[in-house]
Amino acid sequence: MKKVKKWGVSLLAASLAIFMTACGSGEVKTGGTSTPSTAPSGEAKPSYTLKLAHITPPTHMWHLAAEKFKEELDKRSGGRMKLEIYPSSQLGTEADMVQQIGAGSVDFGFITAAYLSSRSPSFAAWFTPYAFKDLQAANEARKTEIAKKILGTLEQQGLVGLDYLFAGQRVMLFKDKEVLKPEDMAGLKLRVTPSPPLQDFYKSTGASTEGLPLPEVYSAVQTGVIDGMDMDLDATITNKYYEVVKYGAVTNHMVWPAVAMVSKVTFDKMPDEDKQIIREAIDAAANFSATTRAGQEEEFKKTLSDKGMKIYEIDPALFDPYKKQFDEKYGPTDPLIQEFIDTFRK
Repeated sequence: MKKVKKWGVSLLAASLAIFMTACGSGEVKTGGTSTPSTAPSGEAKPSYTLKLAHITPPTHMWHLAAEKFKEELDKRSGGRMKLEIYPSSQLGTEADMVQQIGAGSVDFGFITAAYLSSRSPSFAAWFTPYAFKDLQAANEARKTEIAKKILGTLEQQGLVGLDYLFAGQRVMLFKDKEVLKPEDMAGLKLRVTPSPPLQDFYKSTGASTEGLPLPEVYSAVQTGVIDGMDMDLDATITNKYYEVVKYGAVTNHMVWPAVAMVSKVTFDKMPDEDKQIIREAIDAAANFSATTRAGQEEEFKKTLSDKGMKIYEIDPALFDPYKKQFDEKYGPTDPLIQEFIDTFRK
C-alpha cells in the first residue's frame, strides 16, 4: 500500500511539474490551437494553428490570396504558424464570420468592404466611382493614411484591420441591350450588391436595382427578371454568365476590396515578433492578389469574347455627372469618406 501511495505522490508531482512548465512556456491560445515551440537558443516560442474564413469559392482570387497568406506564414515563422482555410461561407454568412472573429473562435477573415460598410460606414469610401485609374493604383492606395484610418475603425468592434485585398474591378453586363452611355441604362433592372453606395450609383443613371443572392442571378437574367448586373470579369467566367448575357461593358468603375482582419483577442496575445510576421505575410498576399489579377485582364476579356459576348469599353468621362452626384452625397456623411474623395479625386 505504501508503495502505491509513493507512486501516486510521484506521479502527481511529475504532472504538476509538466503543468508549471507549460504555463511558463509563452503559449498563446487562439481560435485554433497553440503549443510552445523551443527555438535553437532554448527560448520558447509559441506555435499556432489558426483559422481563416471567407465567402468565395476555391477558384476565386481571394482564396488564392488566402493560400498565399498560409504559405507566407509558414515560411516566415519557420513552421510555427499553420493556417486552416474555410472558403465558400463554410462558417456562415459574413455577419456570422465577423461575430466569430470578434469572439476569437475564428482568427482571420477576408470580409467584403460592402458588408463592412453596414457596420462601419467609412468603408463605403472604397466604392467611390472611378477613384482609381486601374487595379494597380488601387493596390497602391492600400498604403495611404486614409486607407489605414478606415481600417482603424474596426478596433472598437474587437477586430484588427490588417490590409485590403483586391480582385477584379466592377464591370457592367447586359442581357440584350448594348449600353453605350449611362443614359442608356434608364429603365433597366440590374442586379447590384445590396450596398447603398453601389445601388445609388446605378439609380442615379435611371436604372433600378435588385439585390438578388448570387445563386439566383443566372436564372433571373435567363428568364428576364433582370436585364443585367454589376459584376466582375472573374465571376462572369466562373458563373458562366456569358451564356445568358450578350454585352459586357468593361467600365472598371469601382474596385472591390476584401478587408483582411484578425481577431483582437488572438492578436493581443501574440508577441510583437509574431504580429509583425502576420503583417508582412498579409502584405505579401495582398500584393500577390492585385498583381496576379491585373495581369489577367486581357486574358479574361478574350475568354469572354471567344464565348460569344461583345466586350467593349465606355468612355469614363461620360460618367462625370454621376461621379459628382456620388461625391456630393457621400462625402458629407463621414469625414473619412470625404478625406478619401479629396485624396483620390486629384
